[in-house]
Amino acid sequence: MTVFEEESGRTGASPGTVSTSWLRSPHPAVVADRGGDVVEFNAAAADLFPRMDVGSCLDEVVPGWLADAHRRLALPAPARDAAAGRAARAGNTGRAGNTAHAGNADRTGSPALRGSHEGRLLRAHATHSPQGDVAWWLVDDSDLIAAEEALRTERERTTLLAEASTQLLASLNPDRCLEKAALLAQTHLADAAMVIAPPVRNRYCVVTAVGGKVTRRQVAMDPTAVPGLAEALQGFPPVPARWIDPAELPAWAVPEDFDATPGSVAITPLPGHGVPAGVLVLLRRGGHMAFDASEELFARLFAARAGAALSAARMYAEQARVTRALIAELLPPQLHHVHGVDFAGGYRTSQDTERIGGDFYDVHAGADAGQESLAVLGDVCGKGLDAAVLTGRIRSTLQALLPLAGDHQKVLKLLNGALLTSRHTRFATLVLASVQRSGSRVRVRLTSAGHPEPLILRTTGEVETADTRGTLVGALPEVTSRSATVHLAPGETCLLYTDGITEARGGPLGSSMFGEQRLRSALAECVGLPAEAVVERMQMLAGDWVGSGPHDDMAVVAITAPHTTHLTAVNGHTRGRYTA
Repeated sequence: MTVFEEESGRTGASPGTVSTSWLRSPHPAVVADRGGDVVEFNAAAADLFPRMDVGSCLDEVVPGWLADAHRRLALPAPARDAAAGRAARAGNTGRAGNTAHAGNADRTGSPALRGSHEGRLLRAHATHSPQGDVAWWLVDDSDLIAAEEALRTERERTTLLAEASTQLLASLNPDRCLEKAALLAQTHLADAAMVIAPPVRNRYCVVTAVGGKVTRRQVAMDPTAVPGLAEALQGFPPVPARWIDPAELPAWAVPEDFDATPGSVAITPLPGHGVPAGVLVLLRRGGHMAFDASEELFARLFAARAGAALSAARMYAEQARVTRALIAELLPPQLHHVHGVDFAGGYRTSQDTERIGGDFYDVHAGADAGQESLAVLGDVCGKGLDAAVLTGRIRSTLQALLPLAGDHQKVLKLLNGALLTSRHTRFATLVLASVQRSGSRVRVRLTSAGHPEPLILRTTGEVETADTRGTLVGALPEVTSRSATVHLAPGETCLLYTDGITEARGGPLGSSMFGEQRLRSALAECVGLPAEAVVERMQMLAGDWVGSGPHDDMAVVAITAPHTTHLTAVNGHTRGRYTA
């Protein structure tokens, strides 16, 4: 109900009579006639417009945008033009805040206007009387607009933090993460940004972003030269930006590409996982607005995400470094010619995504050509990392037992004791091969410990089985074994393999085992081939047999007497020259 209708509706007064209750309204209200003279106003309007009085002209006491709106609503076009001319001659060219725009219509159908007055944002609603008077209700929207602006800013910042987290966590490379953090900070928070990593040997890695360009440098600096920097590097809360005088920044703290004098500086720690991840330094040019409290808080929120991403990247890099070092010790070695004997090995884990597993092999060269070299191939119960750990233990133990390598039974007994006293409950099978060249022939002494018997390929294409047996190690208090000695003529091969080859399931139906007979037939086709070619042939056939199906770890070692006539010492190893 309008001011003109309110009194009429309650008391039966004639239309156009203005009620008195609106005079007590907390919102400013002004009633003016068609000519633009003030008829009545309430106390709130008097506080807002101190010069207002009954009979005064609106052009003299209210902002120009409100007076213009009154003329448009109250006067016909000719009279409105004349009144506008009088207002111009009176000098009302738009007092403080003479700006306005139309808003949503009010309940009377008239559009709501918005304009400013002495720093306040006002919304004006008009109510008409039948006599032509207009009542203007004014609502101060300053707090509402400020709240809407703050809400919009917070939404933008929330979106930015989510995007920043996604981009920062997209790479687990510490260097790229540093660069991305600096670039995001410079793009959204400041004119320039620096990310300072924790020191390494008293030198700091400083990544700088200016104008979308990222640079990296190593700086030897004194953190105490910048207020709050030393504390931030230790993870303490940041000091307020107003405490830092940009004029006192050392030369290294101002990027070379920063083409202005710094006007404001903010320093924020990058919190990590238990230890500080570094420091974020933000710079703004002189003449730009300094960092306020909300911006400093937002910088801390950004820094928390950047610090978490940097810590994750560094932790991953450290774990990857440790993993590479450990895997390097567990990977099977590259085999070669040792003292005139051709060695080759091949290994495939049960999972193509893994590099280590439960099968292993090694070749320990003798001190000289007159001493035996020891080749070992084994299979640990299980797959994956747990089995690989035990293979590393077995390989280390065997290397320590090399002085006893001439006595295979003694070596197996000591190895068995070591495995029984360990915390592992896994067992292993293996075969030992002591190899020595004598003239053109190669003598191989073989001892199996629960392992498949080695195969011997003769130059005639015949495949023999080495007569060696034994019990597995790591399961029983005592181990027994029987050794066998074979002699290889030039071109002949002794093949050591794990049961992952013979028990590989696949073939046309996908469930048939490769079996020893297929292995023997495939080996018979390798007459005259060097050891490396024999291994490649066995791996190819077994791989084709299993296809993409599941399989166990597969390892194979070939020991071949090469077709040579002379031996030559090269880098401590005796190699032969091949004859045609």
